[in-house]
Amino acid sequence: MADDASTSHDADAFPWHLGVFDAHCHPTDTMTNLRAIPSMKARVLTVMATRAQDQGLVAHAAQQLGIEAADIKQSPDEWRAKQRIVPCFGWHPWFSYQMFDDEEYEHTFTLSEGQKSAHFRSVLTPKTDDENFLRSLPDPRSLSYFLAQTKEYLQNYPLALIGEVGLDKGFRIPEAWLPGQEDDRDESLTPGGREGRRLSPYRVTMAHQRKVLKAQLNLAGEMRRAVSVHGVQAHGILFETIAETWKGHEKEVRSKRDKKRRASVEHAHASDQNEIRRDTAGHDPKSYPPRVCLHSFSGSPTMVQQYLQPSIPVDVFFSFSSCINFSTPAAGKTEEAIKAVPDDKLLIESDLHTAGDRMDNSLEEIARTVCRLKDWDLDEGVRQLGKNWKRFVFGIDGE
Repeated sequence: MADDASTSHDADAFPWHLGVFDAHCHPTDTMTNLRAIPSMKARVLTVMATRAQDQGLVAHAAQQLGIEAADIKQSPDEWRAKQRIVPCFGWHPWFSYQMFDDEEYEHTFTLSEGQKSAHFRSVLTPKTDDENFLRSLPDPRSLSYFLAQTKEYLQNYPLALIGEVGLDKGFRIPEAWLPGQEDDRDESLTPGGREGRRLSPYRVTMAHQRKVLKAQLNLAGEMRRAVSVHGVQAHGILFETIAETWKGHEKEVRSKRDKKRRASVEHAHASDQNEIRRDTAGHDPKSYPPRVCLHSFSGSPTMVQQYLQPSIPVDVFFSFSSCINFSTPAAGKTEEAIKAVPDDKLLIESDLHTAGDRMDNSLEEIARTVCRLKDWDLDEGVRQLGKNWKRFVFGIDGE
């Protein structure tokens, strides 16, 4: 019977007309495909920045295709055809070694060759004295300068989020281009990515990754913007790092008896969720972000529950993709995690680098999977996922 129901579910026409929202993607990695976005079936893409080369590209895309702040209370059906993206600005952990803490270098925005080598020796593991390798790495940039630039982007784009940021224990930084290799690179791709280069044996220390992440989480708190977070092989330390930003700001957790007593003396008592909304609706700066999305979440159901503790003052969402979460033998764990996530905390994403049909197909695939696992019919599920996306991005409920 279950197989028959699944087959019937997958055969149903997909309700694109209800609005499908990609919570995390990278179309600016292939700029030539941006022209495909207005004709996509997906209603809105949440577009990430990751490194030096794509911050301005995301801003350019938002200038052409961004949703405007005045329109968020309207139904998406009323948005113009070219209002198709929400921009995000952030520095991915894969590129965190390219950022230096200028407080450690007499508040300079540029490093000398000696300082550059010293910086890389301090943030890479295992330690290396290979000067040829260190000199081949990109010139690092000032963390404070990047934060100032990101703040300016957030001011210019009032709906913009911070992302993609996070922690990653598994990645290794790529080696420099081999002679002649860079001349043959695919010019359609935004520079700065790996693009087939060999991987070095070096990783970025967790201490440095955490410093870059916390600085961006603090900025999100100051600007009251949501954050899209990457976490690979680092679920425990990622939770600890985010939790450090809200330490001392935990919500008071009252018993049911206390809540009833308070309701008897106050005209109205807000639910825990409404307390979060009031906290994030204003613009008072805080040290922690109002909302966080754990993108392509690969943690366990137990980790889901850790983020849902009622004392946590951050509204945490969990997003899933077919290309990451259902392409490995760990798909079974992902299914259990999806079942453990509350209905109003689920998001879907493509996490793809090329806009167009492939991105639409990926979103449909993961939406159908989530609906099957949550035992939703497609219309119900797509509506719920759309409401969740609006609450994550805008901090408001939406139909």
